[in-house]
Amino acid sequence: MLKHWKLLAPRFWGNWLGLALMRLSVYLPHSSRSFIAAFIGKSLTLFAAKKCFVAKRNIAMCFPELSKSEQKILLKKTLYSIGMMPFETALSWWAPDKSLAKIVDYDGLEHLQSAVKKGRGVILLTGHFTSMELGGRLMMLQHPMHVMFHNMKNPLLNQVMLHYRHKHSEGSLLQADIRGLLRALKANKIVWYAPDQDFGGKTSVFAKFFNLPAATIIAPSRLAEKSGATVVPFMPCRQPDGRYLMKIFPALENYPSGNTLQDAQQLNDWLEAQVKQYPEQYLWVHRRFKTQPDGRGKLYIRPTKSA
Repeated sequence: MLKHWKLLAPRFWGNWLGLALMRLSVYLPHSSRSFIAAFIGKSLTLFAAKKCFVAKRNIAMCFPELSKSEQKILLKKTLYSIGMMPFETALSWWAPDKSLAKIVDYDGLEHLQSAVKKGRGVILLTGHFTSMELGGRLMMLQHPMHVMFHNMKNPLLNQVMLHYRHKHSEGSLLQADIRGLLRALKANKIVWYAPDQDFGGKTSVFAKFFNLPAATIIAPSRLAEKSGATVVPFMPCRQPDGRYLMKIFPALENYPSGNTLQDAQQLNDWLEAQVKQYPEQYLWVHRRFKTQPDGRGKLYIRPTKSA
């Protein structure tokens, strides 16, 4: 880990400026955040062309029934949602509980409460939606929980995110810290977990996601099997008026089943159903299908321009 003084190096000055602007954005009204988010979304087509290509490709693969113009509209809405992420992350880090309580509604809290009463720990499972960071903080207003953490490449942003996740939670757990995860679950803690990213095929099985093979990690079912924890899915939903709806679903039935592929498919089926309701709020810039059974990984190769 870098010493704190090294984070003051010139290469981090842009990050510090961004963090300062994020901190100030907490005081903006929703209308202003929304206006700036739309501008950021449009700017991404120029300054993050590779990410935009990945989002465009994912949308085309997952929604082939949409026309080209409909896919373009969905891409535009997706980029707006990505533009909202810095503001929502800022709220999750710096907004006081009283302010956040005014902008959130909960549906299905009884499912989480029922799972906690079982006394075996709860895996609070979600997907990588653009408001996921804020969604975790809003869930913590109702119940303390541990959060999973995957180290970021940028050491400054990594330390800031780790600091604020730890500040608002009962503790942060690295994804590789299996023993720590099991200890938390056996102590009847809630662990917030978003496993829907492609980490390669070594610890994954290929389960269908939007009818495409997706490398899906088997850790959730293994953790549930070893700890006896209940798996409760939830989804953070940004509403048009700037409020947020936390949808908590009933605990997964027959999970784990003893069949890792069946368990992975159950998770993907649940996630796909939620994404279809709010497709513009899913993080399509992630290369969800980069690992394929044939090992080629060519789904995201950009076409070359002919001379």
